[in-house]
Amino acid sequence: MDDLSQVLETIEVETGPNPQAAVIWLHGLGADGHDFEPLVPELAFPEGPNLRFVFPHAPVRPVTINGGMAMRAWYDILSLERDAAQDESGIRHSRTLVEALIRRENQRGIPAERLVLAGFSQGGVMSLFTGTRYAESLAGIMGLSCYLPLTGTQGAEAAQANANVPMFLAHGTFDPMLPLQMGQHARDFLGSLGHEIEWHEYPMAHAVCPQEVEDIRAWLLRVLKG
Repeated sequence: MDDLSQVLETIEVETGPNPQAAVIWLHGLGADGHDFEPLVPELAFPEGPNLRFVFPHAPVRPVTINGGMAMRAWYDILSLERDAAQDESGIRHSRTLVEALIRRENQRGIPAERLVLAGFSQGGVMSLFTGTRYAESLAGIMGLSCYLPLTGTQGAEAAQANANVPMFLAHGTFDPMLPLQMGQHARDFLGSLGHEIEWHEYPMAHAVCPQEVEDIRAWLLRVLKG
């Protein structure tokens, strides 16, 4: 059995007794696991399975673009320029932390095929990076207002188990932090590798809007029903 003694601290919300599926939702830079907790009542569905929402707190680390200030972050960000160097070691380390959360859900009775890996902004980056490389088939991968990191390694490292995993990608059309084109590039790149992607654009900045929440709920119901 895996040693999960170093598993991240999490906020957990269950929509009913004995959850039959789980959503691990990763927050963005500088936020914490409480960030998306208020959305759970809007995402629960009486016509589907009871869910366990797991909202982990990212480790605290210095972030270069914020003057080296320490904050919760899945990896360091050196620059927001598209061709800037990326914190590969930080991204790969956080992947191991996220995979430990998946394995903990397995040990609690929820198999990978009943689990969605989701995230917003930097958390969405980790969702795409980790989910496409995970060795067991997931129920779905969701990336909100994010981009695809380390694209040079994607083709070689992607796991066949998740080659056909349902994906939900969404982005704001006037996002000043991560421009729409970064999300579109992730969509197009993953699509070129054969992934089936449900893509949404919303008239918003770097945020989540009510219509997006409705669309997420409908998608979750589809991939987790039964």
